[in-house]
Amino acid sequence: MKLLLALAFCTSTALAQTAPTGHVPTQDVDLAYWVLGSSHATTHATTPVIAINGGPGLSHIYMMQNDVWPRIANTRQVVLYDQRGTGASPLTKSGAPQTPAAQVADLDAIREHLHFDKIDLIGDSYGGVLAMAYTAAHPEHVRKLILSDSAPPSLKDFVHLLPQVFPDTLEAQAKSANPSATAEAKAQQGMRDHFQMIFYSPEKRDAYLANATDLGFTPATSAAVWAASAGFDLNPAIVKFTCPTLVITGRYDMNVAPLTAWHIYKTIPGATFLVFEKSGHLPSYEEPDKYVQTVNDFLDSK
Repeated sequence: MKLLLALAFCTSTALAQTAPTGHVPTQDVDLAYWVLGSSHATTHATTPVIAINGGPGLSHIYMMQNDVWPRIANTRQVVLYDQRGTGASPLTKSGAPQTPAAQVADLDAIREHLHFDKIDLIGDSYGGVLAMAYTAAHPEHVRKLILSDSAPPSLKDFVHLLPQVFPDTLEAQAKSANPSATAEAKAQQGMRDHFQMIFYSPEKRDAYLANATDLGFTPATSAAVWAASAGFDLNPAIVKFTCPTLVITGRYDMNVAPLTAWHIYKTIPGATFLVFEKSGHLPSYEEPDKYVQTVNDFLDSK
């Protein structure tokens, strides 16, 4: 499986799950969203951020295992949401599409519902694909773009190194698997096994998984998104991007190898490239202080 201020003390403890701030009903899905930070702090110089989680098939909850997003929301409004068919955003129409175009429409529905003209987008892992797809479809609404350990613009181009780097771990996981478990239980355990291999620090990995008892994984949605994204290719689009773009990667990301971020950086005109030297796939968790500072500095820059 593939996924996708002032410097205060950063906690690695999972934040308590909260009820959505609101919902945006569409013909296919009841989209749940969470707003962090006050709109009263948002000025003409501080554009709201929509942070897009990875997966596919994960809810936003895996991104809330420390206080990075509330800290970023100290100086700007931050919106997170659950993608269609995950978490608190159940499909309301049987057979609703899981195409990138449908998900771009969902994101635009949230933007319009919140009356945001301009937004800054931060896409994490697979969320980076949705951030690029939205920017391609609606460049007039995107002020700045951050791609954080993003999946590639064409999903067939994944540079995925886990089998080469963790053969012993994969063998041990296969041996310990419960053959009598339900398909759902096997899928949930498979995702937790996957998370075992995406960190640089074993200590931070263990702390993350101890706190993250629920990764918000919906296997059926994951499978549907992968199937619907076959042949999807944003490479011709991102070469035309004009918004300032920051491409982030963890040096030891074996899930989406840094070569992917490098290729994105080289393709988007004028993009900036930044490596987090002590991170795997989740720099926001492994180097949170640097992550908060980096995001704020980039979004605040002229």
